[in-house]
Amino acid sequence: MAALNYKHLHYFWMVAKTGGIARAGERLHLTAQTISGQIALFEESLGYRLFNRVGRKLELNDAGRTVFSYADQIFTLGEELEEVMRFRPGGRPLQFRVGVADAVPKTIAYLLLETALTLEDPVRIVCREGKLNSLLGDLAIHRLDIVIADSPMPANIDVRGYSHLLGECNTNFFATPALAKMHKKSFPQSLDGAPFLMPGEDAAVRPKLLRWFEKEKIRPQIAGEFDDGALLNAFGEAGTGIFAAPSAVAAQLKQQLGVVQIGQTDQVIEQFYAISVERRLTHPAVLAIQSAARESLIIPKGKWKER
Repeated sequence: MAALNYKHLHYFWMVAKTGGIARAGERLHLTAQTISGQIALFEESLGYRLFNRVGRKLELNDAGRTVFSYADQIFTLGEELEEVMRFRPGGRPLQFRVGVADAVPKTIAYLLLETALTLEDPVRIVCREGKLNSLLGDLAIHRLDIVIADSPMPANIDVRGYSHLLGECNTNFFATPALAKMHKKSFPQSLDGAPFLMPGEDAAVRPKLLRWFEKEKIRPQIAGEFDDGALLNAFGEAGTGIFAAPSAVAAQLKQQLGVVQIGQTDQVIEQFYAISVERRLTHPAVLAIQSAARESLIIPKGKWKER
């Protein structure tokens, strides 16, 4: 057998981890034909077929499972080495690569992330915003250290990870002073028929708000739906409608947007998670975020949940 080609081994490992050549191609930024050809060369060099084709799916056979167990150890150790070297002090700022799901309010994201900048060792934050599924893909291949989300990892995502519950808080309702005058009395019934700015479908708080409205027999007039929380806040600042936000950032919203609080409910709880590939959080910046969450959010019992 020829010397082991580690590039081919890595392609094989990624196909086995992601469950298919197309998915591995997306992660590796290579065409499916390229990966398929490299896998064939790898199998030829080993003298064993590593996959069985079942319909359109590839499943590891006995030889494939053996190779995968070694490959997983090799590349997991390699990733750990990268982490160690990246955290090594030497005058250069510690890089902290964080993904923020676009459903997470920007005020919450800032409240958590700004703590990382107060560490004794300098930190350079590389922040990416996007859809949760896309960010989890980057997390799986270690392009991100952590993902901050308003929900735990979805059950249908084929990524091994851990959802660490940072904390939770009640929901407050805000409006411009002029709009508040008309809808502050008799809260929450005063929301019935009032213009309301609804978070987009990706926001975990949206179905909670809808259930609460139904329970309280409230039918607000939906003036707009927004995937982007910052844009929703901008419309709220302009007086387009009443909007909901986590109680943890009430003071910041009042100061930044000039809005007033018209009510609060503990029946709509917003939760925030740090999703990582580690069972235990070890990155210094992530530990700082945990500490900030303890001060700003209510921390229920049980801080993480494994998938």
